[in-house]
Amino acid sequence: MRPILAFLSSLVLLLASTVPAAAQSILRDAETEALFQDMLDPLVEAAGMDAGSVKVYLVNDNSINAFVATGQRMYIHTGLIAESDNALQVQGVMAHELGHIVGGHSLRIYEGASNAMRISLLTTLAGIAAALAGGGEAAMAAMALGQQAAMSNFLSFSRTQESSADAASVRFLDGAGISGRGSLEFFGKLQNYEFMRGISQNQNQEYGRTHPLSGNRIAALRGDFEQSAAWERPGDASIEERFQRVKAKLYGYQATPERTLAAFPTYMTSIPARYARAYAYHHDAQMDLATAEADALIAAEPDNPYFLELKGQILLESGHPEASLAPLRRAVELTNSDPLIAPTLGHALVATENPAYLEEAERVLRAAVGKDRQNPFAWYQLGVVYGMRGDFPRAQLASAEQQVLSGNFRGAFANAGAAESALPAGSPDWIRAQDIGREARVAIEREEDRD
Repeated sequence: MRPILAFLSSLVLLLASTVPAAAQSILRDAETEALFQDMLDPLVEAAGMDAGSVKVYLVNDNSINAFVATGQRMYIHTGLIAESDNALQVQGVMAHELGHIVGGHSLRIYEGASNAMRISLLTTLAGIAAALAGGGEAAMAAMALGQQAAMSNFLSFSRTQESSADAASVRFLDGAGISGRGSLEFFGKLQNYEFMRGISQNQNQEYGRTHPLSGNRIAALRGDFEQSAAWERPGDASIEERFQRVKAKLYGYQATPERTLAAFPTYMTSIPARYARAYAYHHDAQMDLATAEADALIAAEPDNPYFLELKGQILLESGHPEASLAPLRRAVELTNSDPLIAPTLGHALVATENPAYLEEAERVLRAAVGKDRQNPFAWYQLGVVYGMRGDFPRAQLASAEQQVLSGNFRGAFANAGAAESALPAGSPDWIRAQDIGREARVAIEREEDRD
């Protein structure tokens, strides 16, 4: 049975790439998500869909990867942003991933897996029949050949989908008036990594891969991209500037302070450099230097909400919640209560421990979860506010919301039940508590079945 188990394990690893990113670490940042959406929406419209209908998220993973999941969601790894030189390269990846969404590949991957499993099971049954007839060696040979055929079938199915997504990316980029140069440049990077890892570029070796060889993809796409009217068109200057800021911001957030300061020394006074250093100094608990960099950013663009958010975050996390309120309030005002910025203001208001701020904190946090219910941090802060105001049933309901989003289904079930028993029967909050309780109970039963 070991060859069968090995095949099934390989198939599970292949399917793992389609697991929704809720199981991974998502980095939520208002500036980054706004940029990604502005990069993606022209491609979405070129695909005949409504702007905003596909959402894109950042996954905290240093591998160079991107994937899609059901529900028209796209996930970009931090490693891909770090290795991309410009926004055009990322838009090339987005166009490819959009091809998977339009083609329904996040669902059809299971069709490919199903076909592979069916071939494997049928040939295994044939092998068992041969063994029962006394042909042990013939049985093992039949099973091995069947597993090889099954894996080959699945990999071929995957490569076909990748080629289909590549072809679709040409149409989407051309329709959006975006050059395909970035796409080819990114495939060139992948090809270089393949060379460094000693991966053969021989076309005969492609059968063992889920993706076509990068060199083959470049050759297949170059002619189509070069025929596009957008081929020589430069990338959007505003998008490119925003991309370099976000890339530097991400570097400063993820790297050690020493690495960040080596990459962005103090003589560099560009906005990306200051952005990265602000995070480095903040990580290193050098609040004065961090706020100085944030102030320099604000001096350059006084109404940039993300610079104001940064200063407020530095002050709040350095133990100065009262001082953080002014920049955070202004950031919330400028973004019309962005659901990823407003919770930080709510947190700061709570952190002052001033009861006079509780009403404002509740208003800010309720607005945040009203726009984005998938934010466990905002729900947690709202639960704290309810608790401080003595509204314990709603505090438990907010806690249940936070816990179900964080995967703590037993805690969510308990809090939802306590909230339901204390809230007015038939009220919207009472109904929501019931819904969370049912969702949590189903998740608990699934966990128990797996165990």
